[in-house]
Amino acid sequence: MVQVKVYGNRRVWGERRGVVSDALHEALVGAWRIPEDKRFHRFLLLDDGDLVAPRSEAYLMIEVVAFAGRSREAKRELIRRVYDDVAPALGLEVDDVELVVLESPPESWGIRGRSGDELALTYAVDV
Repeated sequence: MVQVKVYGNRRVWGERRGVVSDALHEALVGAWRIPEDKRFHRFLLLDDGDLVAPRSEAYLMIEVVAFAGRSREAKRELIRRVYDDVAPALGLEVDDVELVVLESPPESWGIRGRSGDELALTYAVDV
């Protein structure tokens, strides 16, 4: 399971959610081989003054929340794709994108009425 949270300024990103979502999903599909139809993205767009960071107004903070199990290489590949592919696609400098991968064991998730470790996923987590 993979979910993405995107934080940024509403004025900058409000009309560009689709472009951001497409670029991030392409990076996840490529790096972690998640299925094309497994897109779970949340945009937490903030009003002027609600995001305080020493970056430009286009700054994006991306949290990838996932089942634990991806290799160090897979996480590095996702990071590489965010900086090499996503940032340029969005017209961002590398200083204006930050990414954190937050992992928890499947048994810590509740999905479709059951514990995450009871699910039969259609894709591998141990990439």
